[in-house]
Amino acid sequence: MGQQFQDGGDTVAENGSPVRQFSVMLPNRVGALASLVKLLRASSIEVIGLSVQDSRDATVARLVVSDPDAAESIFCEKGIAHTSCELVVIALKEAGPGLLQCLDILMVAETNIDFAYALLPGSHQQAMLAMHVEDYEFAISVLNRSGFKLMYEEDLVR
Repeated sequence: MGQQFQDGGDTVAENGSPVRQFSVMLPNRVGALASLVKLLRASSIEVIGLSVQDSRDATVARLVVSDPDAAESIFCEKGIAHTSCELVVIALKEAGPGLLQCLDILMVAETNIDFAYALLPGSHQQAMLAMHVEDYEFAISVLNRSGFKLMYEEDLVR
């Protein structure tokens, strides 16, 4: 596995920085998500990945964006409550078989996936899976050894 070091509290691998996801609480009303995406796009920040969990009163939008540092600044400036976490992102050669192989490898390694979702394909048109796992370092080590192509923050900037 790649060498690890700490940089301002964030984990950085020699292969790149972990992909960051933001979780933003939105009111459950028409146009709330569109308004958030427009706010980001006004600063040339694109949404690369999106997962929305809806309830009657509020919505949690999980976002992977093209410029996480700028997005975090906007959230802070605008008083938008958010949290962030690191995701393991893999490029899948084949959507069906690749997904099952990834899941089997993580199962055999006895590591849990807390949640997962597909990322929007970019110009490379490659299927990508974002996963929040119980142990980031362990998961990337296992997936690297199994030949998966891991994607890092630098790979997703468009």
